[in-house]
Amino acid sequence: MRPFAFLLLALSAACGGEKETPEAAGIESTPDLEKLWIAEGFSAPEGVAAAPATGEGGGRFFISNVAGEPDRKDGEGWISILSDDGEIITEKFAEGMNAPKGMAVFGGRLYVTDIDQVLIFDVESGEPLGAVEIDRAQFLNDMTVWQGGIFVSDSGAGKIHRIDGDQSMLWLEDDRLGGVNGVLGDGDTLYIATMASGSLYAADTQGTLTEIATDMKNADGIGLVPGGGWLVSSFPGVIYYVSPEGEAAKLVDTREDGVLQNDLTMFGDLVIVPNWNPGTVTAWKIRP
Repeated sequence: MRPFAFLLLALSAACGGEKETPEAAGIESTPDLEKLWIAEGFSAPEGVAAAPATGEGGGRFFISNVAGEPDRKDGEGWISILSDDGEIITEKFAEGMNAPKGMAVFGGRLYVTDIDQVLIFDVESGEPLGAVEIDRAQFLNDMTVWQGGIFVSDSGAGKIHRIDGDQSMLWLEDDRLGGVNGVLGDGDTLYIATMASGSLYAADTQGTLTEIATDMKNADGIGLVPGGGWLVSSFPGVIYYVSPEGEAAKLVDTREDGVLQNDLTMFGDLVIVPNWNPGTVTAWKIRP
């Protein structure tokens, strides 16, 4: 099955098995999401990573723009730099990619997934520094820095790879990783979100999987909630809160408005979510 066809199949399954409210999920209290701003001017934005700060102060974020189809090698993709108050600082920091999605910053380099390879750029200048080949890659998606390396999900193959420098190796392959998407490293745990079952998993350093929650179809990005729990985005337009006990409930649902919720990423209490459609990026503040 072609990777994009897999994503369409996952999208068609989004209507089943959802926890509609915190009460129905048995959650006594949930955090609140306060919308701060919406930035416009992107083309199918998908991924987020922290960009180096400047002397002027304030945070900055890399935003990946797929621009064309998510599995087409058309050279139309680029990376933008966005300020923490929603202003586009640099529209095209790096360009000429095919379908850039997940990103990670490590060792002065910006790593970007691009369908079947990982591209490397100088984190300050945007100069291309080569690429990392991923064996039998089908649809590389999210990335995270963890345990001294970079971990990359392959949604099409159901695998997670590790990158060290410019070399890669298969780190984890498991039948439960159908449509593996979001990855987030924290301490001795790698959190993993899958689209097929809509599950949030925790993996230890040996790759042993423990399911935390499920039924969040088309799960995408993962964030750690201060004080406990997780946020998980579902790209057709839902943001879930997962309690420490593993119960999931919807906090945000924008499907009727046609607003997608893609690679949700958290920076402290700031939540940044690219919206592939309609080509925006939304910032939220999470409050206990």
